[in-house]
Amino acid sequence: MTAPARDLHPGAWWLWALGLAAAASFTLNPLVLALIAAVVVLVVMARRSEAPWAMSFRFYVYFALFVVVLRVVYRILFGGGALEGDTIVLHLPEIPLPDAARGIQLLGDVTSTALLGALYDGMRLAVIILCVGAANSLANPRRLLAAVPPAFYEVGTAVVVALSVFPQLAESVQRVNRARRLRGDAGKGVGRLRRVVVPVLEDALERSMTLAAGMDARGYGRSGTATPRERLLTGVLMLTGLGALCVGAYAYLDGTAPRLLAGPVLVLGVLLAAAALWSAGRRVQRTRYRPDRWRRPEVLTALCGVVVAVGVDRAFDLDPYVVVPDLERWPTIGVPLVLVLLVGVLPAFLTPPPAPDVAGGADRAGGPGREAEEVDRARAA
Repeated sequence: MTAPARDLHPGAWWLWALGLAAAASFTLNPLVLALIAAVVVLVVMARRSEAPWAMSFRFYVYFALFVVVLRVVYRILFGGGALEGDTIVLHLPEIPLPDAARGIQLLGDVTSTALLGALYDGMRLAVIILCVGAANSLANPRRLLAAVPPAFYEVGTAVVVALSVFPQLAESVQRVNRARRLRGDAGKGVGRLRRVVVPVLEDALERSMTLAAGMDARGYGRSGTATPRERLLTGVLMLTGLGALCVGAYAYLDGTAPRLLAGPVLVLGVLLAAAALWSAGRRVQRTRYRPDRWRRPEVLTALCGVVVAVGVDRAFDLDPYVVVPDLERWPTIGVPLVLVLLVGVLPAFLTPPPAPDVAGGADRAGGPGREAEEVDRARAA
């Protein structure tokens, strides 16, 4: 018996995506990175809804491919400097630069190790972008804002608005293209680009103004009811906690620092920061309509991301050459590491399917007013 369709808590999807992104940041093995990318794509295809903002994943895919190509091209332009014994795959004339640019070489011989290093590095950044895109495609940004703790009220609002910009642009592009198809516009070239970009930017500006007006009407940005003494206490706790966290983290990473400054100070910083967040959250009073609950699928999804991140980090301790392979040898991957990475795909099968997007479907199926507005914008452009 399948579970009833419902949307997972947005925090669960973000923890899963951040876990996979952390795992990708630990490695340069193209096989590991390709497997993480495959896991991300499979979960997105299986568990994204039909909402317009959920259709933005393909734009992240295009951007990730562009990053890989850009990284390789950048390495070709500034790669140069072949050493003895390197395999040269491309001979390019070296362009001399003035002494002010000493240490920078423009063009020159391109080696296989340089190209592979650029490819692996670009793949790592591309997979991280895919993970962020997966989180944006699976987690509803509006529900994410409702799930932000009170202590992160203002910061969470800014972060959620920033994260929702790309999905909103993707949604605007879909509406404009749909409007162009309604009026039979099949133009190409610069004229087509102008007829798409202008309505998209206008729509994004209107939605931003509407969002700002709605947030202002609902009290976003208010100072709250805290007294000056309470604000002073919150600020002191926050600054002291952040300072202790910085000192403790530095002592933990520096083996020559006294151990007393590592663990105890780090724990003290966490406690002070938690106290500051609790103090800041007390002055924000708000209600939630149908708050999202953490249930078994949410916990499972978050744990899958954590397991993948910890597993890849542990694999580096056991065999560094698997996680960061030699550029002169073909990369390898062991069965245990493959099993760890496959844990990340479990949310595609062990979580309930997303709830149907009733509002989005109504807008797509029966929203002639909205389509007419898009047609008018396209004609005006």
